[in-house]
Amino acid sequence: MTEQATRTDAGPGLKTVVIASASGTAFEWYDFFVFGSLTTIIARHFFADAGETVSYIMALLTFGLGFVVRPLGALVFGWFGDRTGRKTTFLVTITLMGLATVAIGLLPDYGQIGIAAPILLLLMRMFQGFALGGEYGGAAIYVAEHSPPKKRGLLTGWIQTTAAMGLIGALTVILVTRAALGTEAFDAWGWRIPFLLSALLLAVSLWIRLKLNESPAYQQMEAEASDSDHRAPYREAFMTWSNGRFVLIALFGVMIAQGAVWYCGYFYTRFFMERVLKVDTNTVDQLVLAVTVASALLYIFFGWLSDRIGRKPVMLFGMILALVAFFPGFHALTKAANPALAEAQASSPVTVIADPATCALQFDPIGKATFSSACDIAKSVLSNAGVSYDNATALPGSVATVRVGSAEVASVEGAGMTPAQLKAARTDVETRVKAALVAAGYPEKADPARINMPFVFAILMIFMVGATALYGPQAAALVELFPTRVRYTAMSLPYNIGTGWVGGLLPAASFALVAASGNIYFGLWYSVAFTLVAVIVSLIWLPETKGRDLNTMED
Repeated sequence: MTEQATRTDAGPGLKTVVIASASGTAFEWYDFFVFGSLTTIIARHFFADAGETVSYIMALLTFGLGFVVRPLGALVFGWFGDRTGRKTTFLVTITLMGLATVAIGLLPDYGQIGIAAPILLLLMRMFQGFALGGEYGGAAIYVAEHSPPKKRGLLTGWIQTTAAMGLIGALTVILVTRAALGTEAFDAWGWRIPFLLSALLLAVSLWIRLKLNESPAYQQMEAEASDSDHRAPYREAFMTWSNGRFVLIALFGVMIAQGAVWYCGYFYTRFFMERVLKVDTNTVDQLVLAVTVASALLYIFFGWLSDRIGRKPVMLFGMILALVAFFPGFHALTKAANPALAEAQASSPVTVIADPATCALQFDPIGKATFSSACDIAKSVLSNAGVSYDNATALPGSVATVRVGSAEVASVEGAGMTPAQLKAARTDVETRVKAALVAAGYPEKADPARINMPFVFAILMIFMVGATALYGPQAAALVELFPTRVRYTAMSLPYNIGTGWVGGLLPAASFALVAASGNIYFGLWYSVAFTLVAVIVSLIWLPETKGRDLNTMED
């Protein structure tokens, strides 16, 4: 029986199916992006007793934790989706996601309840990630199983563009709320409003989705199933080579690149501009919003293109474009967004001269390290300032020195000092290092008058083209790899490992690499490594799936 033949039952039209699935998924992406966009503010409210760098890393890890639990959600909701149906499952996921998001807007912060605040925040993030682990697979499959084979890439492209729609919604609400309240009030309490608005969005999304019926492919499978047909999604998806090998190909040939390319383009560029290049947060929000709006329809275009020329070549184009653009693109971003910083780095490079034995890794995700050596104090000051530096070896036992161009600033050995003395010593070093940086032309903030906005926009758009070319055909490609009886489970797991673990941890991991190396571009190796592996695997093992009949894959 063909796919077209299964669509004779009465039910909502294809347009309603796409709108209902896409609107709910956009809402869930909105919830996730609100948190990602407010990471700096959340760090101050929920990790108030940590240092600036540590609190930011901990907030990024909290953001990433919501992604880490997504594979668990994929397994749980994938099983239910394959056993009980697509519709019921993604009604549950959207409800759980919405309630967790509203709860974040109501949480007391560290100043009110102490350590319980970040613990509750972590729990809510886990609920969010757990729900989103089952959401995407359900929506993508539901649309794909309703779609004609020749339009599957185009129609599932609408599910892919919900990520952009969610980000547009999140940034719009944040910008409008900040403008209405003022920056001070927004940072103090107004940041809660975007989270609380999820209650309204949840009600609308549920109302739309309740109008849907079960998907045709799932109905057909249920109608043809015998009493002895006991489906075992985990065993069939992961423990049989016919399906298990495609789970591995989907993960290593597509999804690890998705996590690296998409999250670098949307989130790491944002972090880089705001944290490293010191561009005003409002300007960064406007730039990200502009490129997101400009690229939103590219998901649909590349989905449509994959219906014409195939899923594989379009996705490979996106991976390779991103791979080629990562390093030159970020170097160009520095020159365009903060030319004074690029000029200072060229004319007065910074070097930390220290005994390597006294230098610790500048990464402390649990906030327990003291970083008291002269080397550690010097490097932490430079990391907090977002300044790139090289390392040079000094004689054993010597006190670390920061060289800025031709000027040298001696650090202070803090071992054995009391916490108050260590804080005073670090402040003294910071004051002297910052004075040397200013004298050498290093700007404290990016000068708005010197930001080349069209050039910054063009650079960001290159990353967006790569991300949308990879992501646009992806839903159709993943759905077409697996048979109906295990489709929800089999595609959801690699998708959520790629986006959840590789993508979700990208901001924290890349920032940690920068802090550890001293090179503001070193964090890009995270994205390069995963993308390169995916290109190789995809070229060799990923099959072309364009136009497959989803109902004839059971054999």
